Amino acid sequence: MPQTSPKLLALLAGAVLLIAGGVYLIGQGGGNPPEGQATSPLEAVAVGDVANFVPRPVPAAMPDVPFRDGEGRETRLADFRGKLVLLNLWATWCAPCREEMPELDRLEAELGGEAFKVLALSVDSTGPEVPAAFLEQIGIEHLALYHDPSAKANFTLGAFGLPTTILISPEGLEIGRMAGPAHWASEDAKQLIREALRLYGSAQES
Repeated sequence: MPQTSPKLLALLAGAVLLIAGGVYLIGQGGGNPPEGQATSPLEAVAVGDVANFVPRPVPAAMPDVPFRDGEGRETRLADFRGKLVLLNLWATWCAPCREEMPELDRLEAELGGEAFKVLALSVDSTGPEVPAAFLEQIGIEHLALYHDPSAKANFTLGAFGLPTTILISPEGLEIGRMAGPAHWASEDAKQLIREALRLYGSAQES
């Protein structure tokens, strides 16, 4: 069996120490943002049923993805400028998506209007007929059908799991997002939307 040279052993030992030191620093907060870094005012209301919502400290530009409405007309995110938009990316094959759809419908029923809209965008690759039938089957009354025929919107928007929900300012900037389902009809969710309207909704009047 070949013997390992002392020099090689020393190099290996040094590498182990470097790795251990890096893990230690990360564990001690070495990778944390500097103290005093900006945070979003929405963090205070991202609690309870929407605790997994991650606000952005600074709203960020997002791609103006194209999709189609229930009549087959081409639509874009830019068409909803002037409103606070809760964009929900979903598909009929995604069980958690199906479960939260009635809650999104109730949220739209209660808070939807000139200032706010729930935009539920199906990324089903089967075409609009399947999501349309599903929405009718479960009695959705307040959510309009929007469908991405390319089934690429989630990848374009960096949503690599479904459902993903993105809160968009009236200027079309991403305020924050949540990966996974939530109880969107809960008081926690409504408090989050109302606070976002207070903070960002006035832009629609400018």
